[in-house]
This record gives sequence, structure tokens and C-alpha cells, in this order.
Amino acid sequence: MSNKLLVAEAGISLRCAYKWLARYCSGGAASLADRRSLRRTHRRTLDPQQQQQAVELRHQPLRLRHIARMLGAPFSTVARALNRLGLGRLRNLEPKPPVLRYERAHPGDLIHIDVKKLARFRKVGHRITGNRQQGRSAGVGYDRVHLAIDDATRLASVEVLADEQQGTAIGFLCRAVAWFNSQGVECLQVMSDNGPA
Repeated sequence: MSNKLLVAEAGISLRCAYKWLARYCSGGAASLADRRSLRRTHRRTLDPQQQQQAVELRHQPLRLRHIARMLGAPFSTVARALNRLGLGRLRNLEPKPPVLRYERAHPGDLIHIDVKKLARFRKVGHRITGNRQQGRSAGVGYDRVHLAIDDATRLASVEVLADEQQGTAIGFLCRAVAWFNSQGVECLQVMSDNGPA
């Protein structure tokens, strides 16, 4: 009888059969008994005193390899312990500088104007079909999303327009300012990076 037939009769894969055969050859019938699923080798850990020393040395600041040599511990053990505490990278030792915001205090002090260009499409794209060739919509063009946001309140006015030419941008700005005024926000300054418009 061939190996494949025996494996099929037992209801296991050929790979599994060879694994059990290797166990039997190495240890006899006793090696086929159930085993505990624990790992034979376990990762080393730092004792609490070593871990405290590693943290103190890291704050000096010393490199992980240097700390491992000083503690007489494997590099991987020291790196794993310090990564767990968030000290794996030197840049994590210093507090992050506070974010400096230029946010205006009063509504209407500054209105941000921006334009985002979005591609139009005729058919479903590659993110849905998975085929980059099939989902192309060449030559369809773009829409421009014109956006005005108040710096203090984050109140926003948005319009989707055909282009971002000067006349279109000025028309959008006039409508946005009128809308902000209807909301009780008097516009004093406008900031935009849309130079030509």
C-alpha cells in the first residue's frame, strides 16, 4: 500500500504523517504520547532590580547595546524590556514640545480659504474592482472643492465648483462671507494660498 493511501485512510496530511513518523523514529512508541504545548525555551526577562538599572541608564542616555553590556544581559532582552516601557527610542526620553497654535480668539478674525482638486470618474475604480486597468476614467476631468473655514470656531462653508479661476474664487469668497455674516460671524481677514485666484 502506498504512503498516500495510508495517509488518506488515516484522514491526515502527508506532512503530518511524516512528522509523526519522525517522532516515532527518534523516541519509539513513548514519543507518540500527548505532550504539553508549552515552549521548550522561554524568553529571558530582567529581574526588577536589573530593569530599574536599565531605566536609569537609559535616562543618562545610553544606547541599548551599552546598557546590555553593563547589565550582563542579552541585547534582545534589554531592548524588549525597554520597548515595553516606551523607552526603546532615544527621542521618547524627552517630552514632546507643546504644539504652538496661532488660533484667533474671536470669530471672523481670520477666514482660511482653500481649494481641493478631486478627480471625477465614470466607472468604479481599482480600489473596488482590484484591477487598475479596468477602472480608469481617463479624460473625465476634475471638480474643485472650495472651502472657507473660520479660524476661531471652525465653522465652514463648502462648494463644489468647476474650476479655480479668479472669477470663480471671488464669487465663492463673496458667497462665503455673506453666509458667515448670516451666521453672526463678521469676516475681518482672509488667508489663502491660492495665489492666481
